Amino acid sequence: MTHALIVDDDVDSVATLQELISSEKFTVSVAHTLRDARRHIALQQPDVVLLDLQLPDGNGMELFSDPQLVANSEVVLITGHASLDTSIQALRLGAADYLVKPINITQLQGVLSRVMKPAALQAEVADLNANLAHSGHFGLLWGRTQPMQRIYDQISRVAGTSVSVFINGESGTGKELVAQTVHDLSRRRKKPFLAVNCGAISPNLIESEIFGHEKGAFTGADKQHEGFFERASGGTLFLDELTEMPLELQVKLLRVLETGRFMRVGSTTTLDADVRVIAASNRPLLQAVQAGKLREDLLYRLNVFPIEMPPLRERLDDVPLLADHFLRGIAVKEGKSKRFTARALAQLQTYHWPGNVRELRNAVQRAYVMAAADVVDEQWLPRGENVDAQAAVAAAPAAGFSPSVPALAPAPASSPAEVSGPSVTMPLGSSMAQVEKAFILATLQHYKHHKEQTAAVLGISLKTLYNRLKEYAAEDAAAADKAEQ
Repeated sequence: MTHALIVDDDVDSVATLQELISSEKFTVSVAHTLRDARRHIALQQPDVVLLDLQLPDGNGMELFSDPQLVANSEVVLITGHASLDTSIQALRLGAADYLVKPINITQLQGVLSRVMKPAALQAEVADLNANLAHSGHFGLLWGRTQPMQRIYDQISRVAGTSVSVFINGESGTGKELVAQTVHDLSRRRKKPFLAVNCGAISPNLIESEIFGHEKGAFTGADKQHEGFFERASGGTLFLDELTEMPLELQVKLLRVLETGRFMRVGSTTTLDADVRVIAASNRPLLQAVQAGKLREDLLYRLNVFPIEMPPLRERLDDVPLLADHFLRGIAVKEGKSKRFTARALAQLQTYHWPGNVRELRNAVQRAYVMAAADVVDEQWLPRGENVDAQAAVAAAPAAGFSPSVPALAPAPASSPAEVSGPSVTMPLGSSMAQVEKAFILATLQHYKHHKEQTAAVLGISLKTLYNRLKEYAAEDAAAADKAEQ
């Protein structure tokens, strides 16, 4: 039977906890001091320790001073709001979760079910860490560099808990993939994972989308609508770009996080919110608070376990691994394998990638389309200004290709653009507008005028593609009219 140790000097609190934990089929021991706790742990290693921070002979945090003491136990902190910061510190030291007084049965059951991780989840995390060295990926995330190793360690620590996570980082760094990986390694993995971009929903509709609405709640509400909190019940709700959420809705979100209950728009009935919330933003969080884009109290409620995503320029050694991963994925979809030359991979590491991993993926897609042969060389890839890195590109094996020339400017060809198979050449001195036009039209032709596929490969929205084609049609019509005059 699973064994629990309660470390608390509050007699009433201990009695309540003892009764609740016993009802969950645990055997229970009690210690009122740190000294008693150490003695109990030495005699019988508990599966879970419920640890109060304020004890007669010291702070509960002192148990973490000996890592081996609780190495085989899941530690759950018991805290009041005043010591929440200390609880967060303990989570980073290895505590599994925390309970806020006064404790109720639902809260306790939820935490106990989460900290007692099934063997399958523990084995999966172990497998991911074991395979990382040779596969280069951890769940949905790719990279072997130290910045990514830290991310994997943080995910492993927090996934099995119930605490809120706030992921911060530049656009395109993979914040949603981190959230998805946390979900996939949690006890909520068999329930929904819903991602919501708070900046992509109209301010007039976002409350209805988040919490749902009743029929007749407002003009146009002709039927009841379940919001994201209901649809994600039992699972994880990822609120991306939280700083774009209206402040008045942030107040309501904070209330839901504190009470675990919400109401649909137009309803007086409260519903339980059994959802883990993971938030993200590409804005520096304290600056967002100062700018009035994020409520400070909501930040502190969500930022229990912060994860800071590194930009791609700070882990350039991961670029070849990522590029090969993206190229293989495209090859599977297109049915034709291609590979990078050594020079191409070296050149990718000279660029600073302001758009991060998303920009790299789009660059690989474009290079795949433009490469006429089965080998992708450096001519269609972006290039940075790093002189030492450029020397590395020059030293890399050429694999039968001519020396590279500036990106998007291959060897001179006749004008206008020449299209040969899936490649395009342009004369030196062409404007960027001319290059872009030739590139878009050639890609559209290659994909037999399938606009959705063309936009996806180019890394632009379908709306942008339509706007460009409309501009080109107008230019061609104007040129034709001028020629007839």
